[in-house]
Amino acid sequence: MTDPVLSIRDLCVEIPTRTGVVKPVDGVSYDIAKGEILGVVGESGAGKSMAGNAIIGLLNRPAHISGGEIWLNGHRIDTLKGDRVRRLRGKEIGMVFQDPLTSLNPLLSIGDQLAETMMTHLPISRAEAHNRAIAALKEVGIPGAAERIGSYPHEFSGGMRQRVVIALALCAEPSLVIADEPTTALDVSVQAQIISLLKQLCRERGTAIMLITHDMGVIAEAADRVAVMYAGRLAELGPVRDVLTQPQHPYTHGLMASTPLAAQKQRRLHQIPGAMPRLDQMPEGCAFHPRCPHAQEKCRHAPLPATATAGGRAACWFPLLAEAAQ
Repeated sequence: MTDPVLSIRDLCVEIPTRTGVVKPVDGVSYDIAKGEILGVVGESGAGKSMAGNAIIGLLNRPAHISGGEIWLNGHRIDTLKGDRVRRLRGKEIGMVFQDPLTSLNPLLSIGDQLAETMMTHLPISRAEAHNRAIAALKEVGIPGAAERIGSYPHEFSGGMRQRVVIALALCAEPSLVIADEPTTALDVSVQAQIISLLKQLCRERGTAIMLITHDMGVIAEAADRVAVMYAGRLAELGPVRDVLTQPQHPYTHGLMASTPLAAQKQRRLHQIPGAMPRLDQMPEGCAFHPRCPHAQEKCRHAPLPATATAGGRAACWFPLLAEAAQ
């Protein structure tokens, strides 16, 4: 991949606690190219959202970036402070949160919120911002955009509010959008519409999208590549088709096996035994080894590897495909 929009190298986030320092993100590295959707998937607490918040500078203290680098369009951004970070949000990086009501001001009309965002980041007049706001609502599929521009957030349905939030994230023409569980609170039919919208905007605008979710179905439908996280670490990274059909990390294999498929009439779903370790009780070696049916002595003590694969990598001493080939 040449000239990625976003490049993360060995990103670490630390939180000091009374019992010690924990790392919700530990040595994560990946790139996102222009016009690409990278799906970031894993269980709750895997570090997906924490990594996204670190990129956009929304970590709540005492959480802080303790190591690694974040590059956006060739410029390092993890060292930026104060107003420079605030200017980055909206202009260079857009954000779509799980609950659209947390992103929208209930006291301002949709049009005013879109116009204010554009006027903050773009050299345009209020009249032009108003016209662009109508165009932005049309682009995300809001019917009667010119008439709805003066409506307030509570006057829209959940799916329509999420479309407004996507318009808000894109209105200043950012090169990267971080979408954190954008479909979780929506009906299945509305989820499909939002996924289709993100893919369409990605193709037409060339925007890079980091799609954070726990839903493997969303990943399969929307993403070009997928990064699987476990206990703050990157377990596997690669093209979505390869990772979903031929997973190399046992954790990825377990996630896929526990996903219900319409074509398979299973009486019981596969379950990964045990639970993800607490951040203050991380085991030595591979964090997944207490739950892994393939774990060996090396997994329990040796530092985690980043095994190269065709088009990606799996952080496993004994990747499944290599095991099958022997």
